[in-house]
Amino acid sequence: MSFYSRYVVPLLINCACGMKPIRYQRRKIVPRAEGTVLELGFGSGLNLPYYDAAKVTKVYALEPEEGMLVRARKKARTAPVPVEVLPEKAEECSLKDASVDTVLVTYSLCTIPDPAAALAGARRVLKPGGKLLFCEHGLAPDETVARTQAKMERWWTPLAGGCHLTRDVQAMVKNAGFVIDDVETMYLPSTPKPLGFNTWGAAHAA
Repeated sequence: MSFYSRYVVPLLINCACGMKPIRYQRRKIVPRAEGTVLELGFGSGLNLPYYDAAKVTKVYALEPEEGMLVRARKKARTAPVPVEVLPEKAEECSLKDASVDTVLVTYSLCTIPDPAAALAGARRVLKPGGKLLFCEHGLAPDETVARTQAKMERWWTPLAGGCHLTRDVQAMVKNAGFVIDDVETMYLPSTPKPLGFNTWGAAHAA
């Protein structure tokens, strides 16, 4: 792992994903988690302040990147809910089938190398009646913005730790065998449009 990947990228991601518009998005979706939760792409634990401790019994926090794990484990020690950090890839989750009530993924499907496999794993570990909560940035519906995203992605992805701009969030969720229960979209304020088209909502396994 290069110096840039281990030390610089985590700082950049932590800063970008902690911006005010994104914090506001986290407040919309994270409090809806309940029971035993699996969080994909835990990062440095930016979602932790928004969990409802009255509804959540435990969080399994998946984070494979070495540069993020130090921060993740530090945050987990002072979390408002019990957290177990798992240094695993979302595509290779070790949890048992039908073992969690909620899967939460925020600003991670853009970076996970194989989001289809990660979502398939999420579907596998969800209990019957469980829910997938998602809040992601991705492919914009406006053709001019989408073209810009495609051009930017060539240099943006290696610069931003593997982040893709052109992944269709709703299509990924549906193609993984989920039915979307509710969804909202918008361009985040004070954010360049190619980086700021957000999709968030909830889904259940078909």
